[in-house]
Amino acid sequence: CSTDIRFRSSSFTRLATVVDLRSWRALLRLATGGSAGWYVAWSKGEWASPDPTVLFELFMRNSRTLGGAARSGGLLRMLRKVRNSLRRNSRAGSRKNIEFHYDLGNDFYSLWLDPGLTYSSALFDEPEQSLEAAQAAKIDAMLDRLAVLPGDTILEIGCGWGSFAEAAARRGLAVHAITLSAEQERAVADRIATAGLAGVTVSRTDYRDVTGQYDAVASIEMVEAVGQEYWPTYLAAIARALKPGGRAAIQYIAIDDAIFDAYAANVDFIQRFIFPGGMLLSESRFRALAEAHGLEWRDHRSFGLHYAETLRRWRIAFDAAVAAGQFPARFDQHFINLWRYYLMYCEGGFRGQGIDAAQVTLVKRA
Repeated sequence: CSTDIRFRSSSFTRLATVVDLRSWRALLRLATGGSAGWYVAWSKGEWASPDPTVLFELFMRNSRTLGGAARSGGLLRMLRKVRNSLRRNSRAGSRKNIEFHYDLGNDFYSLWLDPGLTYSSALFDEPEQSLEAAQAAKIDAMLDRLAVLPGDTILEIGCGWGSFAEAAARRGLAVHAITLSAEQERAVADRIATAGLAGVTVSRTDYRDVTGQYDAVASIEMVEAVGQEYWPTYLAAIARALKPGGRAAIQYIAIDDAIFDAYAANVDFIQRFIFPGGMLLSESRFRALAEAHGLEWRDHRSFGLHYAETLRRWRIAFDAAVAAGQFPARFDQHFINLWRYYLMYCEGGFRGQGIDAAQVTLVKRA
C-alpha cells in the first residue's frame, strides 16, 4: 500500500504538494543518502509526486527543517565524501569529469537547448521572451561588462558550444576559447567556420595552463566545475591572464551561505549522478578570495528566478523531444528519467531561492 504525505510551506508562499509514499524504504534512503538517496527511491518507484518541482522548491525554502532531512550523516556521509574526493578536479580529473557530463553528444543537447546551444541561465527582459532571445541578452550583458573595443583580446574559460565566442567575434573581438570537451571543441570550430568569422581560436586547454595576457576574460558557469579546493587556483589564473586594469565577467551559481557548510559536507544528487566534481559557490567566500587575488568585485547582479524559467523551458523542450521519440537509442528510459529529474530538481532549487545565479565584474588592480 502507499501513503499520501502532504508537504506545505508557510502560509506566506501558499506552496503545497503531495508525495505518494509507496515504500518506507524511501525515507530510509533519504535519511542515509540525502538528496542522492531520495532520487534512488524515486527511480525505484518508492515515491511519486504529481509535480516534484514543487517538492524540491519546498525542500529548499525550508532548508533548515525539511532540507535538513536531505543531508546524509555519519559513516555513510564520510564514505561518500571519500568517494567523491576521488573525482577531484586535478588536470586529469577535470577532463574526466567534464567528459562525463558534456561529451554525451551534441545531438543530445541540441534536442532541448535553444538553437544557439547555450547551456547556462538566460536573462529574460520580459516573461514572454523567447529562450533564444533571452540567451542572447545574457551574452550581451556579459560582453557589455567587459568594456572592450574591436580588436581587443578575450579569453573565454569554458566556451561551451560557442555562443559567446561567436557573439564576441561579431563585435570584432579576438577570442581564445578553451574547453576540456572534445565534442565542444569540434562544435565550436565548425560553428565559427560556418559563420565565416575570423579571430576565434578554440583549444582543449585547462584553465591552469593558459599563457599570455588578455584585455578581458569571460567565464560563464564554468567555475561550478572547479571545486572549492581549486577556487584560489581559478582566480589566480584569471588574475594572471588579465592585463592590469583588465576586466573579467563571471556568471556563476551560488548556494545560500547559511546552508553552504551542510551542502559542502555532503555529496548531493547532482555530484553523484550528473556532474562529478561539481560544487556551487559560497558567494562570500569566493568574493573574499577574488579580492585577495587583486580582483575588485564590481556590479554584482543576481537573477536566480531567470534560471528557474530557463530550466522550465528546457524541461518543456526535453519532454517534447521524448514524446516525439527524438533521442538516440543509446539514451534509454533510465537515462531520460534521470535527466528529467535533474531538470526538475534544479528548477525547484532556484524557485526556492536557496541557490542563485549571478553575474559579476572582476577588475584587476593596475
